[in-house]
Amino acid sequence: MAPPLLTLQDVALTFGGTPLIENAELSIAPGERACLVGRNGSGKSTLLKIAAGFIEPDRGTRFVQPGATIRYLAQEPDLSAYPTTLAYVEAGLGPGDEPYRARYLLEQLGLTGEEDPRRLSGGEGRRAALAHVLAPEPDILMLDEPTNHLDLPAIEWLESELKGLRSALILISHDRRFLESLSQATVWLDRGITRRLNQGFGAFESWRDGVLEQEELEHHKLDRKLAMEADWLRYGVTARRKRNVRRLANLHTMRQQYKDHKRAVGTVSMTLAEAEQSGTLVVEADGVSKAFDGRPIVTNLSLRLLRGDRLGIVGPNGAGKTTLINLLTGNLAPDSGTVKLGANLQMVTLDQRRASLDPNATVAETLTGGRGDTVTIGGQTKHVVGYMKDFLFSPEQARTPVSVLSGGERNRLMLARALAQPSNLLVLDEPTNDLDLETLDLLQEMITDYSGTVLLVSHDRDFLDRTVGSVLVSEGEGKWVEYAGGYSDMIAQRGAGVQARAAERDARPKAAKAPPPSEASQAKRKLNFNEQHDLKTLPQRMAEMEAKIAKVQEIMADPTLYTRDPAGFQKAGAALSKLQSDLAAAEDRWLEVEMLREELGG
Repeated sequence: MAPPLLTLQDVALTFGGTPLIENAELSIAPGERACLVGRNGSGKSTLLKIAAGFIEPDRGTRFVQPGATIRYLAQEPDLSAYPTTLAYVEAGLGPGDEPYRARYLLEQLGLTGEEDPRRLSGGEGRRAALAHVLAPEPDILMLDEPTNHLDLPAIEWLESELKGLRSALILISHDRRFLESLSQATVWLDRGITRRLNQGFGAFESWRDGVLEQEELEHHKLDRKLAMEADWLRYGVTARRKRNVRRLANLHTMRQQYKDHKRAVGTVSMTLAEAEQSGTLVVEADGVSKAFDGRPIVTNLSLRLLRGDRLGIVGPNGAGKTTLINLLTGNLAPDSGTVKLGANLQMVTLDQRRASLDPNATVAETLTGGRGDTVTIGGQTKHVVGYMKDFLFSPEQARTPVSVLSGGERNRLMLARALAQPSNLLVLDEPTNDLDLETLDLLQEMITDYSGTVLLVSHDRDFLDRTVGSVLVSEGEGKWVEYAGGYSDMIAQRGAGVQARAAERDARPKAAKAPPPSEASQAKRKLNFNEQHDLKTLPQRMAEMEAKIAKVQEIMADPTLYTRDPAGFQKAGAALSKLQSDLAAAEDRWLEVEMLREELGG
């Protein structure tokens, strides 16, 4: 095995007298993809900055292989010193890097390179920063929440691009699907100490639960009363995740019920049967259309929502998801068609802007409105401390001012306040933005327990899969189509994920567009970057895989291996099967690109 490109050993760091990191270790090998996970405020971003060399620890050693290149993506990158986005991305290139990579990546991310960095939106700034760190193809790529402010097409493009890079990757993200798809190893930072699992994030939560259960057994003889509140915050999360896993079966049942009572979305006229129970109908849209400045946002949409439905709305930035929500809830009048709302609707909305919190109020005052020590949830009165615990707050935080809460804690508090309001229609517009994994679990549980109807706009694929019964997808030009199931079910039925908006694709530089299919243009066709990269690197990768296969075969040739180590024999067999499969795929890809190169004349 190749020596690590970067190692951290016995790292410690204290902020304001409180140890944040006490004994952390981290190593990354060439080409390895590791995710760094932990609760909000555990020090993940700080540890990544130590690894990148931006923060000096109080104790410990940091070693980087001589000549190894590192690129680090911060959560809030600063582009203000550069005249254009292209200049910013080119500034990240090294002497031996390919200059065309800068413009290529900007174009792929929907930017021209001529934008003024001082006038970029949050999403545009994040795209430019991604191009800045990806363009050099560094030896080590460190990404802190790279999917923040990105829409679904950009997230799926980034996921595909990172899979094709040979750079080692250290990743922090709250996007479960993103972590599961990319990670090969998981580093867990918990109470200042790191633990490593040599498997991807998909295996992490079960492994973590086992570690915590073993820890609880070891401390069982101690005075549990003293440790109860401190442990609850960790073990409560574990129990919550297990409950949510069981609830997925109920979600599948709900989706089948959805198929039974829904009709196709489109131009079909839907009517409410007189015999239906009062309050069963929540929203009925018939032939609804809306346009702004001549651009269609919604065209001839017919949709019916019944009590208890959970509808996810997905599409690229600019598709009109928020406008659609406003149409369906009666806050915006359509240009044509009708929207009928059910009787006795009480709606609570959590939008992207997030209602502001009074920094001087305490957590308890925020939840009770400053009136007493109780909150009323679903007609039942509950003590504010008990309600706080549902949202992962400790009892001691009841009198804590909002101003000292972390970002994740403020998000949880806003969710708690919104969900405490009486409602039977819950409208959530990008509720997962900036939430940590524990809070996402909590929100999932709240939605699952909610007896009313949910309208959810989100770019989190895993969250959609876990919470909604149907998905409404933008198909462009104002057309919206509804699919039964979650996001993964939608892809299975549709054959593709969410595509970038056509206007955004058309706004890219002409150089990025395909030329017309004439003989002259076909003669000028060249291998694109990915094809060139594969043609150049695949032979070496195939040779490396062949060498690994030979080593594994040599190990398995030992006639005593199975008797001595049955588990080792099975592990070697599985590794051999995967290597042979990867080699076959690499050979097919190389042959495909080589034939294309010959067809294009060299």
